[in-house]
This record gives sequence, structure tokens and C-alpha cells, in this order.
Amino acid sequence: MFATLGYIVPEYFRWPGLCAPSENLAFSDVPNGLAAIGKIPGEGWFQILIFAGAVEKGLYPSETMTAPGAYPNAGVLGIPNGSSLPEGAARNTKLNAELANGRLAMMAITGMWFQDGLTGSAWGDWAAYTDSPLRGFENELG
Repeated sequence: MFATLGYIVPEYFRWPGLCAPSENLAFSDVPNGLAAIGKIPGEGWFQILIFAGAVEKGLYPSETMTAPGAYPNAGVLGIPNGSSLPEGAARNTKLNAELANGRLAMMAITGMWFQDGLTGSAWGDWAAYTDSPLRGFENELG
């Protein structure tokens, strides 16, 4: 879900200031989508991986989990120190809804990656994709 939000939010909002002060790279200079991979310096990617690993091992250690989603430091939907879901049918319904939403978000980000890879933007214009196999016969139509 965060990956999908990571594609949508930068279309409407960018942080002010510099992303990489050593390279004078502003947040507004970083393109949205797959093109950002080559713009962010290696040290930035290293910081992102270290942060994700620290959250994964420090806040949500899987070896202490007793049931799916039952992290000791997390409440409902993984919010740190949040409330917990009551046992019973309501809990199962909410967990199943969260699984369905997560699966939908995975399909959405996969579609955004493919469209970004083919057109250069997650919101790309398919008219700009000249290598489309769907264009194979457009000159032959009368």
C-alpha cells in the first residue's frame, strides 16, 4: 500500500529543500516513478534499506509473533503501540478486509510499474507508446 501511495503522492506534493545536499539535489528535481531510481544517490538507498531493516527487526520482530499480525509492539493494522482488535468474527472480517486491500494495492503498483516502464509515467499517455503491439495494424485499417 505504501508503494502505491509512493507513486500517487509525489504527483501532488513534494517536500521542500534538498534530498541530497552533497549533490545539491532538490526533492523537486527527483522524477516520479521508476526514473527516480537512477537519480537518488547510493547513500540515499542505503539509508532507506537501513531504516526499513531497523523497523522490520526492531519494531516488528517476527520471532515473537504468536498469530498472523499479532506483533507485540503494534496494534490494529500495524500502528505502533495502538489498540488491538477484539477476538471473534469482527476481528476476522477486519483482517480479511486488510488482506484484500493489500492484494488490491499489489495489483495497483504492478500496473503502475508496467505503465511507467512502457510510457515513462505511471499516468502515461498510451499514445506516446509507439512500440505497442496494438499498433501493428493501425495503418492497414480503412
